[in-house]
Amino acid sequence: MADQELDELTAHVSDFLAAHDPRALGRREFLRARFDAGLAWVHFPVGLGGLGLARESQTHVDALLAEAGAPDNEPERNTIGLGMAAPTILQFGTDEQKHRFLRPLFTGEEVWCQLFSEPGAGSDLAGLTTRAVREGDTWVVNGQKVWTSGAQTSQWAILVARTNPEVTKHAGLTYFLCDMSAPGIDVRPLRQITGEAEFNEVFLTDVRIPDAHRLGAEGQGWQVANATLMNERVTIAALPRPREGGMIGVVADTWRRRPELRTPELHSRLLKLWVEAEAARIAATRLRQKLAAGQPGHEGSAMKLGFAGLAQRLSGLELELLGADGLRYADWTMRVPDRSDFTGHDAGYRYLRAKGFSIEGGTSEVLRNIVAERVLGLPAEPRVDKDIPWKDLPR
Repeated sequence: MADQELDELTAHVSDFLAAHDPRALGRREFLRARFDAGLAWVHFPVGLGGLGLARESQTHVDALLAEAGAPDNEPERNTIGLGMAAPTILQFGTDEQKHRFLRPLFTGEEVWCQLFSEPGAGSDLAGLTTRAVREGDTWVVNGQKVWTSGAQTSQWAILVARTNPEVTKHAGLTYFLCDMSAPGIDVRPLRQITGEAEFNEVFLTDVRIPDAHRLGAEGQGWQVANATLMNERVTIAALPRPREGGMIGVVADTWRRRPELRTPELHSRLLKLWVEAEAARIAATRLRQKLAAGQPGHEGSAMKLGFAGLAQRLSGLELELLGADGLRYADWTMRVPDRSDFTGHDAGYRYLRAKGFSIEGGTSEVLRNIVAERVLGLPAEPRVDKDIPWKDLPR
């Protein structure tokens, strides 16, 4: 970013803060004004929360606002909306959709969830069976989704459904923006091994979605969904972290505070994982720099794959390091978590919750195929179903 451009951006933030004192305004009022001033996502277009600047300029804006004591938009409450729905709507949405959804999404007034996975499709998203049938200007949707984080507190969802069973499974999908308060939506919590009901299954029975809430063209759902998934994997695995941020910091802190727990073997394993965590942090920085120049690529799949394995190995080492104390779990109760706070729990919770990292955002098995084929250029696995109409596939 050129010095003159940086100075102009700094002055713009200063003028904004002079006119909108964060100590005098409520959170929502401040965030709405921030969006209107183009300081929500500075790389977005003017009028849509941005200034048309380079993506890396956002770090500078965020730092200036934080220094002034400005409230954030509680990103942990709306991870799917901010990290997945917003960039997808920007890329594929109509002007009306962008102006309708982006502002309340940024301010947190509308929280989003993701209706992609299904019980019968497993990791094969293109094999989904939820149907959307068009009736005039409305689509009628029937089916079941599963592993939907935050469905019970979300106002909107990104939804992929099958609109044409006569073509191949990838070609017959369409992407929708679904109102979670619409009649026919039934959200049921799924209790997981941690005791929480972080995920849900969602049943859709004759849910009516206006065609105005279709994102992208009919039959373009696979392309739109792939853009969402690429952004999701970057969101999960490439968040900005300081050195020793995340799980490696938790384990290293325990090592320093509890010398009686140390053994040479555990020390060797910790050092190796520390180096791996630092390499992953630097790689994530490079990935964000590449993202600043355009849309995320398949490298995000490699980052997410590495992140899942590293977090699981670190949580396992922490459990071994703590011995009997590692089995403590203070709050194994049925509850709906308000926000994602992985490192703020007991070691026992982290060990159990980390198992889900190799499933959410794409299973590790699927991501290995993506990395092998799309990044390394290795031969693809045989796929006997890719040229067969979906209706003729065995299920």
